[in-house]
Amino acid sequence: MTELEKLGALEKELVFDRFTSEDALNLGLTFIRLAKELGRGGIGIKIEKNRHVLFSHLMDGTFPENGYWYDRKKNVVDRFFHSSKYVEEMFKADGTTFAESGLLDPEKFQAVGGSFPLILKNAGVIGSITVCGLTSDEDHELCVKGIREYLSMH
Repeated sequence: MTELEKLGALEKELVFDRFTSEDALNLGLTFIRLAKELGRGGIGIKIEKNRHVLFSHLMDGTFPENGYWYDRKKNVVDRFFHSSKYVEEMFKADGTTFAESGLLDPEKFQAVGGSFPLILKNAGVIGSITVCGLTSDEDHELCVKGIREYLSMH
């Protein structure tokens, strides 16, 4: 299985039956707990549903730039309806990079790991769940881990 296929399979797996403001709060708190368990500060989390911010938090150790970073990654999800990591790998599979061939303003779009589509069963992508502050691979892994854990409990 290619990396792109693995990322596509994750998007089929991590689907919500419902998603409310209360879910956003509890999911966001799950990310904060996981970040603390990693012993990592400086992490930002943003959860949007239909471009409406339901949860946003910048942990101690973050900078204003963290907000800029999570918006650039979530804009990729909003545009492509796939995780920012999936889009990064999609361009790699074509022998190029998002920066070289994405044709979108790099001030507003960054295809690196850390933003995942908020997918609702029978509706599709309705928003984004974004983590920033670590490496792009770590951001992606924390995002997937938090969503998976939350879904397993609800």
